[in-house]
Amino acid sequence: MKDRLPIDDVLPDVVDALRTDKRVVLQAPPGAGKTTRVPLAVLQAGFCDGRIIMLEPRRLAARAAAERMAQTLGEKAGQTIGYRVRGESKVSASTRVEVVTEGILTRMIQSQPDLPGVSAVIFDEFHERSLNADLGLALCLEIAGALRPDLHLVVMSATLDAGPVADLMDATVITSQGQSFPVDIRWAERPAAPKMRLESLVADAVLQATQETDGGILVFLPGEREIRRVEATLKGRTPPEYTVRPLFGAMEFAAQRAAISPDRTTRKIVLATSIAETSLTIEDVQVVIDAGLARRTRFDPGSGMSRLVTERVSQAEAIQRTGRAGRVAAGTCYRLWTKGEHGALAAFAPAEIEVADLAGLALELANWGSTLDDLAFLTAPNPGSYAEARALLNLLGALDDAGRITAHGKALAEVPLHPRLAHMLLISGRAAAPIAAVLAERDVLKNAPVDLGLRLEAVRDPRRFGTSRSYEIRQGVMARIRQDTKRLERFVAKNGGKSDAEMAALAYPDRVGLRRAGDAPRYILSGGKGVVMPEGDPLASTRLIVAPDLDGNPREARIRAAIAITEGEVRACFKDRITWQNLCEWSRRDRRVLTRQQEQFGALVLQDCIWRDASESEIAQAMLQGVRDLGIVLDGAAAQFAARVELVRAGGTSLPDMSPDGLITSIDDWLLPHLGGVRTADDWKRFDLLPALRAALNWDQLQMLDRLAPAHFITPLGRKVAIDYSTRQPEIAIKLQELFGVTRHPDIAGTPLKMTLLSPAQRPVQVTMDLPGFWASSYQDVRKDMRGRYPRHPWPEDPTVATPTTRAKPRGT
Repeated sequence: MKDRLPIDDVLPDVVDALRTDKRVVLQAPPGAGKTTRVPLAVLQAGFCDGRIIMLEPRRLAARAAAERMAQTLGEKAGQTIGYRVRGESKVSASTRVEVVTEGILTRMIQSQPDLPGVSAVIFDEFHERSLNADLGLALCLEIAGALRPDLHLVVMSATLDAGPVADLMDATVITSQGQSFPVDIRWAERPAAPKMRLESLVADAVLQATQETDGGILVFLPGEREIRRVEATLKGRTPPEYTVRPLFGAMEFAAQRAAISPDRTTRKIVLATSIAETSLTIEDVQVVIDAGLARRTRFDPGSGMSRLVTERVSQAEAIQRTGRAGRVAAGTCYRLWTKGEHGALAAFAPAEIEVADLAGLALELANWGSTLDDLAFLTAPNPGSYAEARALLNLLGALDDAGRITAHGKALAEVPLHPRLAHMLLISGRAAAPIAAVLAERDVLKNAPVDLGLRLEAVRDPRRFGTSRSYEIRQGVMARIRQDTKRLERFVAKNGGKSDAEMAALAYPDRVGLRRAGDAPRYILSGGKGVVMPEGDPLASTRLIVAPDLDGNPREARIRAAIAITEGEVRACFKDRITWQNLCEWSRRDRRVLTRQQEQFGALVLQDCIWRDASESEIAQAMLQGVRDLGIVLDGAAAQFAARVELVRAGGTSLPDMSPDGLITSIDDWLLPHLGGVRTADDWKRFDLLPALRAALNWDQLQMLDRLAPAHFITPLGRKVAIDYSTRQPEIAIKLQELFGVTRHPDIAGTPLKMTLLSPAQRPVQVTMDLPGFWASSYQDVRKDMRGRYPRHPWPEDPTVATPTTRAKPRGT
């Protein structure tokens, strides 16, 4: 082999360990040469009789790696070295090393679980932690343990902590030295100003690099939008010897090849997404400018939606990007953040299995006949996302109610699409292929309204569409859609006679939307989530839509693509899921119990009318929720009764809990039987709670309550004085003279009764909780004062032996 690379020093160790132990984890920094050297070294070692499969996360990297290895052997791709990616295959009977994208390995395993004719599987760039790589490794480990103990497995990574994956595989770890060319890292002097636009910041860094460095320049940006903006900002400002080349996954392969191929006539400025982080060597690049951002897909199990988010790169990703500058010579890396900011970056990006939509994974596991616990995953999937994925598969008919895969589910697993789109394709036939291809790709139209019909019109007749519409067609996306359409048509035989809207609804039964009342174009989806359409969009007044593409905002997702659907089409698609429901429920908005009969599809109400036959028990049950909403406010006799019960309970006697929390907790038991005729907040406001509270106690408990905490104090004259239990201490107000002759202070449930003693004019003269003590002490002072004010009333010297009275002495006595 020409051009010795760092990986060459450890290739004998890799081969020996693989021959002996059959499992190896190879840790090699960017530029070491592992992608192109290791498969050839394993092939040439001679112990692999069958094919060697190497997985690459990206199509461009898979093609480039295969072509580079074939070139090393003096051949073209498709001979000894071949590749298979979505929509393209270059393999032959003589192919011994096959580079594939990750989903293809899963299809191979599901179709032939023992991988006949395969001797080794190599997982390249495993540090990217793609979902398919994690699944592929888990399946291969089970195959090696149960069916193919002779299967050789290699995991190769640049920045991954090798320990955990080596433990998972019980594998030998071999580490290669890094790239021999040094890279000078240049940090930003200060954090970027908040108002500084990314394209201006990056363009300034590019122009600085053209003056300070030699060689090609590779710029890392989060996505196509930022690439196009930087490209526009640089236009006319770069030196004449430089050529700007975009590089992102949605480009045509010819344009991608032009970006990565050597150019001896000009210096290249390659504006790339993370597609250029791994596996690719852009030979004339010696400078990297890293904007420090990456675009990732995040799945929210609560909304069942994925969305793209732009985030700071991890430290591991920054290392990967920096390594691009030192592959062919000493290089320079401009990091557009400060050294201080670098320490705050996460060490690694999250594994895709932690944050992605898991519908495909759940289907593959069901098809394999395993649960999550049966397979060895390096990282456990997000439980919420996994549960949401299985619920979707059940909705699509891929899983039965017991969670087992159905015949339809097995058919879905054969189609290289998201289960939603595979379901649509198999139910609707060939006519669904263009829709599936459109929905699986990025938007084919630039700056167009949300109408999915426009996209389909453009795909079906691009020439006519181009002359009648002003929206720009993304030609690279269009080419892939047309290619994928032809590929998908091979999976089905005939059309199912369904409209575009019906087909979209079959793929997204949880995203049929009904417009809410009001001016703003807001919709409720059949799955229960709320979404909003851009103001002024031509579809904004449409009553029913299907919304396949949403931005995934968990609060209120924004519609990015939708198609109008009629109620008749909804009924045709989901007649077995549209049901009439009798609803009797509390309305917080109306502050009353509403009784309705509704025809529902999921969360959508297609028809609504009054339910006149709701029973009193159903209304009372609904009113309970209204009581919880309005709250229980005790006053008057009801408050006094509850306070008496609580006082006795505090003394250790077993009675129902009538504290505020206790009443709410047991509301079904004590209140429900008494709510007949109560339907509104006004009814509840007038409702007398005392009978319901008294009914919560049986006869014996009521007798005990009256004995321990009576409602009234009986005076020596036989008069009833109401006891006030509203304060912490039960109390009464009573004329002092009515207590003459009382020598023992009364108590309530073991607590002294608080007495406010009143003058003949009903004014307080003393508060006491010790009546005998009052007679013996303060009474004489009170007597002196009262005799002067109320001379016609008796004020005996010894009240303990006097006769109680409420009357004045007769005149003249």
